[in-house]
Amino acid sequence: MQITFHGAAQTVTGSKHLLTLENGKQLLLDCGLFQGMGKETRSMNENLGFDATKVSYVVLSHAHIDHSGLLPKLIKDGFNGIIFCTPPTMDIVKALLQDSAHIQEMDIKFVNKKRAKQGLEPVSALYMQEDVLKTLDLLEPVEYGAVKKIDENFSFHYTDAGHILGSASVHLVITENGSTKNVTFSGDVGRYGDAILKSPETFPQADYILLESTYGNTLHADYTGTEEALLQHITHTCVDKKGCLIIPAFSLGRTQELLYALNSLELKGKLPAVDYYVDSPLSIKLTDIIKKYPQYYNSYVQQVLKEDKDPFDFKGLHFVNTKQESKDLNASQKPCVIISASGMAEAGRVKHHIANRIGDAKNTVLLVGYCEPHGLGGRLKSGEKKVRIFSEMYDVVAEVDSIRSMSAHGDYEDLLQFLKSQDASKVSKLFLVHGEPNVQVDFKKILATNGFQNVVNPAMHETFLLS
Repeated sequence: MQITFHGAAQTVTGSKHLLTLENGKQLLLDCGLFQGMGKETRSMNENLGFDATKVSYVVLSHAHIDHSGLLPKLIKDGFNGIIFCTPPTMDIVKALLQDSAHIQEMDIKFVNKKRAKQGLEPVSALYMQEDVLKTLDLLEPVEYGAVKKIDENFSFHYTDAGHILGSASVHLVITENGSTKNVTFSGDVGRYGDAILKSPETFPQADYILLESTYGNTLHADYTGTEEALLQHITHTCVDKKGCLIIPAFSLGRTQELLYALNSLELKGKLPAVDYYVDSPLSIKLTDIIKKYPQYYNSYVQQVLKEDKDPFDFKGLHFVNTKQESKDLNASQKPCVIISASGMAEAGRVKHHIANRIGDAKNTVLLVGYCEPHGLGGRLKSGEKKVRIFSEMYDVVAEVDSIRSMSAHGDYEDLLQFLKSQDASKVSKLFLVHGEPNVQVDFKKILATNGFQNVVNPAMHETFLLS
């Protein structure tokens, strides 16, 4: 058996890990889209790095686009097997892939318009809506804890990873030549004590572990300070400066965390009386899906639900659906809070809001999650004084700040807690995925002090024998 890392290898997007047995059967863990990789992004997404027709199964850890976003491309390239996922992931991935296909189609129109002016041949989208529909037909839900026997060689079960609704760690039992190996893929590991979700579950002893390392050298601020930090930013920007607080937020997970925190402030009588806008049709759709699965919330939220039937709604909240409503919001000068996708400020309506307000000191851009260093969010976070938005340069006059406590990814203490169920001496190899190279170097040292000696940082398309 061998494993090849075709994505999230010394980078944080494009999760794709291909297991190949000696009998030739192949199982793909995730099939994610690369995001924010500059000029290389398109070519990286166009070339999977393997033959889609030879893959028998896909086991999906969760619905985030950097883990699921190339599934339609996989189908377009000839995959026709089963895609396993948890029930919430099945619902969420439908919405995310349809939105992704729409973005692909819009982007390719823009690209081909430019190519036509240059006398170049048009290029095709990564995938279209029809490819998404074919993908959805292949999804098969598997509940947490249920052992799914795929065939005589593979079985697996999911445990709750606590990252987003439906996120899972994958625990494979693979038998070949009379030998059985246990392979765990962490997916993205959430935080212990998350405001909404349950903490990551323990898992059986593994021979090989694929572990995410996004924040492998970072300690997050305590989540309990999130509400107070939000309140301070709203008060400073909207009440004191009479400006607009723009919060780029991922449609899935982060937007709902923000709504929950704002609702909590209202329940405590602390929420400033300004208008709050969620300007993202996808965020609105996903919030409705998340409300369908209250059984996945942690015990504290379960108690809140006894008093408040909707912990994601509060006075002054408005949902913006149409483009015209979004344009009208852009033209408004009233103090307000705008929560809009995408979380890394690389696409979507939030780019328009930032472009429209970045030149005014009374406004604030508040970053509340991971931003790929080369993207707009990453450049703002690093303190750049001029940024390019929609091919134009803008002076950064507005304030830029961040809240570190809201990450859906665990920090290195959370990741060590996740590994506590493991006897490090029995882990033959631990592969670090989904992390930047410098972070992985630091995290490798931390893991070594905790008994994990054989830790590897795979390179893109690198293959390892699991014997």
